[in-house]
Amino acid sequence: MDGSQLLKGVLDLAVLAVLKERDGYGYDVVRRLREAGLEEVGDASVYGTLRRLYKAGALTSYVVASDEGPHRKYYGLNDVGRSMYASSATTWAAFSATMASLLKETE
Repeated sequence: MDGSQLLKGVLDLAVLAVLKERDGYGYDVVRRLREAGLEEVGDASVYGTLRRLYKAGALTSYVVASDEGPHRKYYGLNDVGRSMYASSATTWAAFSATMASLLKETE
């Protein structure tokens, strides 16, 4: 099974979950996703997801100056994003429980 296709389907939820923990800038979100076990996640995919979620009204953003280079654009969840996270997490929990049950039945 192609893990990258599965990742595409849950990347929004994964990004929302990371930002639910605390605000972050693009590469910080990528790093945290990889540390969580999503090693295959691509930088461009995460940056695109952040932009899309922001345009959808799920994220706030603000700029912080950096001592190590250019300023960083941080993203955080707003009320819409928290609602989107809760709904998506519920859907994912039900889906993953169903899949776990199906896979158990086939063993």
